[in-house]
Amino acid sequence: MLTHDRTSSRPTEAELEILHVLWERRDCTVRDVHEALRQHSGTGYTTVLKQLQIMHDKGLVERDETRRAHVYRAAVSKKRTQKRFLADLLRRVFDGSPSRLVLQALGDHKASREELREIRSLLDRLDQDNEQ
Repeated sequence: MLTHDRTSSRPTEAELEILHVLWERRDCTVRDVHEALRQHSGTGYTTVLKQLQIMHDKGLVERDETRRAHVYRAAVSKKRTQKRFLADLLRRVFDGSPSRLVLQALGDHKASREELREIRSLLDRLDQDNEQ
């Protein structure tokens, strides 16, 4: 059996789709995940089943085998996964510069007033922390 390093497994695009379903709905059977994905991507049942098995081997999901239909839940948090992808993106694409990433994101995409308020608030907090 092929084993994966559970601490360094980064989800693929297909695995991320499944994780989004699990983060939103918590505990799901294969059928639950399949129904959620089928609505927008047409993913087949056996594909979902195989992906969940692989994700379980990688440590991305946990599986409850006490019921007739196995129930899956995310073993990694959404926040941790986002941080991991962002750190990788920052390092690989923006030479480790958070300001380049933010400038690119805000320059190419219109932020709402609420998002701009949140950004200003975060910058104010960061500025205060730097003064201390």
